[in-house]
Amino acid sequence: MTTAIENVRVFGGGAVSGPRRVVFGETVLGDGDAAGEVVDGTGRVLLPGLVDAHVHVVRGRADLEDLARSGVTTALDMAAWPVGFVDDLRRRKGVAQLLSATIPAAAPGGHHARLPGFPPEGIVTSPDEARAFVRRRVADGADYVKVVTEAAPPEGMDQETVNALVEAAHEHDLLVVAHAVTTGAFRVAVEAGVDVSTHAPLDAVLDDDTIARMREAGMVSVPTLTMMEGTAKVFAAAGFRYEHARDTVTAFRDAGIRVLAGTDANSAPGAPFAPEHGESLHHELELLVAAGMTPAEALTAATSLPARIFRLHDRGAIEEGRRADLLLVDGDPSEDITATRNIAGVWIAGERVR
Repeated sequence: MTTAIENVRVFGGGAVSGPRRVVFGETVLGDGDAAGEVVDGTGRVLLPGLVDAHVHVVRGRADLEDLARSGVTTALDMAAWPVGFVDDLRRRKGVAQLLSATIPAAAPGGHHARLPGFPPEGIVTSPDEARAFVRRRVADGADYVKVVTEAAPPEGMDQETVNALVEAAHEHDLLVVAHAVTTGAFRVAVEAGVDVSTHAPLDAVLDDDTIARMREAGMVSVPTLTMMEGTAKVFAAAGFRYEHARDTVTAFRDAGIRVLAGTDANSAPGAPFAPEHGESLHHELELLVAAGMTPAEALTAATSLPARIFRLHDRGAIEEGRRADLLLVDGDPSEDITATRNIAGVWIAGERVR
């Protein structure tokens, strides 16, 4: 069955179009085809389905359903196990589509290694173990590799080990995402040549030299300001400040570093804060705008940009032949970012989310 949305304005990256007709089945078909269902788009804007570039699926399908109801049609999971659990979720229809790093790499002395149920094979202590870890992730079908970086052992891996992990992942043409919540952890990640940093530092604003190195390397940031905001409150006594993360994002934007929208949505035991799946991405967009991004830039950070960075070439834009992952909202979020919350309809591969 095909659907037509009539008289709707379409977000196309930098701006919103004039009123037009959009027809789609599993993919976007154009504007002139016949349709079985007609939706009135008057006064509304049609967006590509949103991408949350950092989630954790713990409750399984329930997490994917919550994402979908909030217009998040693609979720990039940054740590989940066992592999059978992940594979099952990847196949689910009618909910947010999942990609995953599966098991992340962590040092034995860090917080992640002490989380309940953390798999022993995620503990990495040497370059040889790093290379073996990557081989296992390739065998698991991981979509990218996640490494937890900290400033120094024993909480974090030594620089040589992180370097080896990044080199091995790149040999398999996999992106590397580094967890980093302190300035020291960022420097380890930058030195290793990771592709994406996730989180933003809470101990201080990231220094100009490290930001310049990130820009030169083409490194991408998923700052998860929602998570940083919640975590800073928990660890305020340790000197963590949300303003450090926010001001780092402002500096990233000013330096031309690409920023993606991600929340760290989770319900994991032992996590310092638990953003809600789906709803939290709307808050993340608001925080990105408060950090200096324009509403259009924030929308791009949750649509076409993560699709391009993570090589999801079938989505992220409303164009003929692209997957019909769509979010219809009342109002114009390119002018007022809070309008993304005014959801009038969500479709995943052309199927309406009820």
